[in-house]
Amino acid sequence: MLATLQRLGVAPSFGRPSVSDDNHFSESLFKTLKYCPSFPEHGFGNIEEATKWVVTFVQWYNNTHLHSGINWVTPDSRHRYQDQDILDQRHLVYQQARFRNPNRWPKQTRNWSRPEIVALNPGRRLAPNKIPISLQAS
Repeated sequence: MLATLQRLGVAPSFGRPSVSDDNHFSESLFKTLKYCPSFPEHGFGNIEEATKWVVTFVQWYNNTHLHSGINWVTPDSRHRYQDQDILDQRHLVYQQARFRNPNRWPKQTRNWSRPEIVALNPGRRLAPNKIPISLQAS
């Protein structure tokens, strides 16, 4: 496994044995993958079937699925720096709706600003021997 990771240019996380939450991002992705409605109930018949499904899943996850941690945009739109335009447009739509119907919006509308730091469980305190995992927004 380690040789395959190195050949693919993937740096292993060196997570501790029997600790499932060492890599929060991987665990989050695996949960999303396993609970995806199109995930086969009885597994895959062969490696080609599994590979085809994962390729489709990755395309959906990166280009269609709206992620709450980056304010409901896709990773692709964030990576291509298109998210700010999307968020600005959403803010404008909400402000116009608030202007048309102020009784429905007695307080501020949703915050559509671009999150600069992206992290899983940002308020969670980590054990002293763990390194906090966060990604600087690019």
